Amino acid sequence: MKGLLAALALLTAFIAAPAHAAPLKAVASFSVLGDMVARIGGERIALKVLVGPDGDAHGFEPSPADASALAAAGIVFVNGLGFEPWMEKLAAASGYRGPLIAASAGVIPREMQEDGHTHTDPHAWQDLANGAIYVRNIEAALASADPAGKSVYEANAAALLAELAGLDRWTRAEIGAVPAAKRKVITSHDAFGYFAAAYGVTFIAPEGLSTDAEPGAGDLARLIDQIRHEGIKALFIENMSDPRLIRQIADETGVEVGGALYADALSEPGEGAGTYLDMFRHNVALIVPAMAAK
Repeated sequence: MKGLLAALALLTAFIAAPAHAAPLKAVASFSVLGDMVARIGGERIALKVLVGPDGDAHGFEPSPADASALAAAGIVFVNGLGFEPWMEKLAAASGYRGPLIAASAGVIPREMQEDGHTHTDPHAWQDLANGAIYVRNIEAALASADPAGKSVYEANAAALLAELAGLDRWTRAEIGAVPAAKRKVITSHDAFGYFAAAYGVTFIAPEGLSTDAEPGAGDLARLIDQIRHEGIKALFIENMSDPRLIRQIADETGVEVGGALYADALSEPGEGAGTYLDMFRHNVALIVPAMAAK
């Protein structure tokens, strides 16, 4: 009898126990943003990243599988600032009716000139202070979509914000050790404007805002003359750009290509820039010695 009562009590407790909620289905537009969402969401979300490591979000063409991911999602994160011109059409085609969260909301946008036109620079994450804005926006959006996970999202966001603050201090110290006159970098396309403004580095790009842009022969000749005249030693390709142009500049100037910087996309895991924080460390660790070279 006692055994039967114990079994009934155990069965009652099992039936009464609340079932674990299914993870919140989330979508992030590209790898840098996806890493931040993953850090904050943790195990409470099931995340799909549309443009993965080494992918080019500028020229991305969504697939039917991407539309299906949006259709099933409870929340979708985008960078905003015009970075994903394909997203609104994809969301409409998928039938997604939930919130489109712009992680960059609240960032003071930069403007840039290209072909006589003014564009909004979308690469705001290249300033770690803006990265902190992204984190807070992601935290608030996840807590709104999943109130039961609020404390988890707050704790994860607080830990990430502390890491970003420490990385910002390190970045400023590393770059501050290079004489201001030598803080000049040539790279594939104009994706480091926020980094330049935040950390006092001049970035010069033979391409413009988009990775599809092509510099004119005159522009390229002037850039080569500038590199020679100013003795610029920091010359880099980007992980998702065509390297031929930078290699042509290297051949013309005799300046060695210093490796690959990560601007619009993370690396594959284990390749040195697989997270937002690692991407930043990787870039700083490459450009500082290159700028300081004699």
